[in-house]
Amino acid sequence: MTQTTNRFFDELARMMTDATGAAQGLRTEIDNVIRSQAEKVLNDLDVVQREEFDAMKTMAQKAREENERLETRIAELEQQLERLGSDKGGKKAPRAAKS
Repeated sequence: MTQTTNRFFDELARMMTDATGAAQGLRTEIDNVIRSQAEKVLNDLDVVQREEFDAMKTMAQKAREENERLETRIAELEQQLERLGSDKGGKKAPRAAKS
């Protein structure tokens, strides 16, 4: 009886191991299919990739900083122009229109 019981449990353990391996393989396959479908949907939607987004974000930040630097420089030049105009007889130089 013990020989039969051991063999039964050995077979049961082997079947459980095989079932676990098959379930893991199935899960991996399902993950791959879902990932593939998600990539296809995102490509069809023409969504930008993270690297492209980060590159554009960096470019926009640099442009913003350059714009602020230029605004400061323009304000300094306007002040110099006003000082020069007031030093030459009290006439103020015309200010450039801001847009």
